[in-house]
Amino acid sequence: MGKIRYGIVLLVLLLCCSVTPVSAQVSIGIGLPHVSIGINLPVFPELVPVPGYPVYYAPRLNANYFFYDGLYWVFLDGYWYASDWYNGPWWVVEPEDLPLFILRIPVRYYRSPPPFFRGWRPEAPPRWGRHWGHEWEQHRKGWDKWKRSSVPARAPLPVYQRSYTGDRYPRRVEEQQSLHSQQYRYQPRDRNVRQQVRPGREQRAPAPVQRGREDERGMRAPGTPDVRRPAPLPQGVEEGPRRQQPYQAPPQQRGPAPREPREQPGAVQYERQAPPRPQGQEQRFQERERMQEPRGRGQERFQEEERGRERR
Repeated sequence: MGKIRYGIVLLVLLLCCSVTPVSAQVSIGIGLPHVSIGINLPVFPELVPVPGYPVYYAPRLNANYFFYDGLYWVFLDGYWYASDWYNGPWWVVEPEDLPLFILRIPVRYYRSPPPFFRGWRPEAPPRWGRHWGHEWEQHRKGWDKWKRSSVPARAPLPVYQRSYTGDRYPRRVEEQQSLHSQQYRYQPRDRNVRQQVRPGREQRAPAPVQRGREDERGMRAPGTPDVRRPAPLPQGVEEGPRRQQPYQAPPQQRGPAPREPREQPGAVQYERQAPPRPQGQEQRFQERERMQEPRGRGQERFQEEERGRERR
């Protein structure tokens, strides 16, 4: 009789130990450029609304797992992560960029609260100012104060993702974005949610300057020599003297020809009319001119003067 009782007790213990939840497997792992935080969900999780908040939480997961304004949110090891698919990949969200209603989720809905949550009121939000410091609290001043009557409506759940489980789950980010844009029309209303961008999206396209140089080389006609232009100088730097071509122009043609000054009406008289000279200087000037004239013309003029004196 005692052996039968012992066997029954042993069977009950084995059955109790074998019944464990298998809704999620939680492990830790990091991958770049996106983050694999180790929340491996084989199926779409059960999400339940948080009463009085535009937020959902996952009561059956052993993780701080939420859904708000079109994105999934996870708090793990002191960091917040976001994703638009229920099983990631995830990207890190800085404390300064977190939406207000994510910060306001009451402590009781954190299924795996960190140690520093101990002693805090379950119906109140976490004391983030104590965790992230005074500077953060001043930057997000008033985050824990709002009108309960002005809470926005909850965003619809992306239930289309229930069809993508196990091996059908899209792993490539491009494929996730394509499916999400086609089957989920909701647009976030929270400014902090709209500002969330996947890391590495802008790094896929090559630099436009490099692509333009390659296109310019490819569009060059065959047989045309590759003449490389000098790189433009940065702003504020004056261009120094460049080397001249092998052909050198004559000396008189190196610089631009000097321009003749334009004659102004008021300056013509001063240039063409010499100033009046005294009487003695005028006679000496005339005698000097007669001496510089050609001999033939000077003799004729001298004879004319002599004839005029005889007539007098």
